[in-house]
Amino acid sequence: MSETKQPIIQVKNLGVNIKMDEGLLTPVRGVDFEIYPGETLGLVGESGCGKSLTSKAILGINDKKCTSTGEILFRDETDKVVDLLKLNPRGKEIRAIRGKQISMIFQEPMVAFSPMYTIGSQINEATLLHITRDKKKAREISLEMMKMVGIANAEKRYDQYPHEFSGGMLQRALIAMALVCRPRMLIADEPTTALDVTIQAQILELMQSLQKELGMAILFITHDLGTVAKMCDRVAVMYLGKIVETGTAREIYKNPQHPYTKGLMGSVHKIGSLKADRLFSIEGTVPLALNLQPGCGFYERCGDRIEGVCNKIDPETINLGGTHCVACHRCKRAAEKEAVTE
Repeated sequence: MSETKQPIIQVKNLGVNIKMDEGLLTPVRGVDFEIYPGETLGLVGESGCGKSLTSKAILGINDKKCTSTGEILFRDETDKVVDLLKLNPRGKEIRAIRGKQISMIFQEPMVAFSPMYTIGSQINEATLLHITRDKKKAREISLEMMKMVGIANAEKRYDQYPHEFSGGMLQRALIAMALVCRPRMLIADEPTTALDVTIQAQILELMQSLQKELGMAILFITHDLGTVAKMCDRVAVMYLGKIVETGTAREIYKNPQHPYTKGLMGSVHKIGSLKADRLFSIEGTVPLALNLQPGCGFYERCGDRIEGVCNKIDPETINLGGTHCVACHRCKRAAEKEAVTE
């Protein structure tokens, strides 16, 4: 990314903690990343690794049981840098940002809309709150966005209820609601998971087209590696609340270094592979982030673990060149050995 550009958002040492009767749950721990104007960052990982909690922390919409630590520095439309974590989640400052400058597409379009109100009235909420109080003008703005996202016969659809929309159309309406205020940053939390492949492709192309037109940054959260390859400029791989590897999409796909990233890549069916070939499977599941001790979170599932090191010491993040970084003891040793050889 060009050095002349300033990031729209910088997340520094983000943590999300939940106090429970059994102890401290830490689903997000020490997360760092930044996103630049017009860039798409893919946040990848299995279900339960902390992706959605990270995105909701940006908007301050996590459950009240969650306590967030660290910094989330957002460069607003006036070029002022604001730490979102220091704002009152229910205050005027964050409400002026949430929905207007930072919007979010949620996972399930079927439950994101209230069944009690028409699609148009729900899209109009953001328009009336952030753009204009004139109901006629607000309707025109909302209809324009509905047409922009490809909703046919928008004037009729505007007055229909969510149950009258198909899954694909409901997803388009959700995108329209997120983009109606033309935000500087869009958080897309698995926006195509519930859709068939054809509709998925249409939605992804739509998002890319709108990104070029509006110049917005996108945080794209998914576990679909094929979607990441199509959509993202850079990729951050997350496991057990931590980012274990980052780099450009090309760096991650061509040369994955962390054992977890290698496992994810190995589990994807490749063109040209034989029908009888078995896909790689990572044994086990993401452990519960409760009362975690020092050490690599992937230790129990890793085939390259170093006994006495990986289970005792948190791996530090090292740079492998360019934007490619990884947090792994084995990778660090290999890099140090290579440096000595040279």
